Amino acid sequence: MERVGTGGHVVFVLHGWFGSSGAWGELTPHLDTERFSYVFPDYRGYGTRKDEAGAHTIAEAAGDVLRLADELGADRFSLIGHSMGGCVMQYVLAEAPGRVRSLFGISPVPATGVPMDEATWGLFSSAAEDPSSRRAIIDFTTGGRHPGAWLDGMVQHSLDNSDKTAFGEYLPSWAKADFADRVAGNPVPVKVVIGEHDPALNEELMLATFGQWYPNFEIEVLPDAGHYAADEIPVTLANTIEVFLDEH
Repeated sequence: MERVGTGGHVVFVLHGWFGSSGAWGELTPHLDTERFSYVFPDYRGYGTRKDEAGAHTIAEAAGDVLRLADELGADRFSLIGHSMGGCVMQYVLAEAPGRVRSLFGISPVPATGVPMDEATWGLFSSAAEDPSSRRAIIDFTTGGRHPGAWLDGMVQHSLDNSDKTAFGEYLPSWAKADFADRVAGNPVPVKVVIGEHDPALNEELMLATFGQWYPNFEIEVLPDAGHYAADEIPVTLANTIEVFLDEH
């Protein structure tokens, strides 16, 4: 876990499948540390918890976030979730709706998972063991726009900060999630941002899922970004996050 800031508004920032608590380094210098306290946890099998045993499910990750909130004395808090973390943040909402101030999703996985054809499922399933599959996924979900060195750095972070078994076991939990009935109709303020160059978690999918479940929902398409806005456009993302948090 990492913590940035001392403000009264506590915000848990939940990483994606390729991330970790240490993956937000491009974003954190641009955050307001006086108004907010940003908490960056790791899931079991990731980062500082890479060697910790677990079931490696969305439900487990959400439970760990709530336990961490208890340890920190955070009765109410907001949640930011990137990709898989967007699924985790919704599970936290399902488990403890009275504690959540707002949700901010960065290319978030819906509570119904992500539809994949057979070939795509094969690519994602192979990523636990094959670094080239991780690289292909990152390249595809950012629109094939970034240099090889950037892709290699993203892959290396993923390899260094995730246990292969845990990485593989999380996949069906987030990709085949099915708990939309537990969050549908919740009035919590929700904002989703997506990169214009992300072909998978796109505006159409967000409107068909988040847009149908949450009555206080808004969406914004971020120019010059793909699936990894925190790495691609950190200044813009930080500002967008805090404008939203200020309102809630």
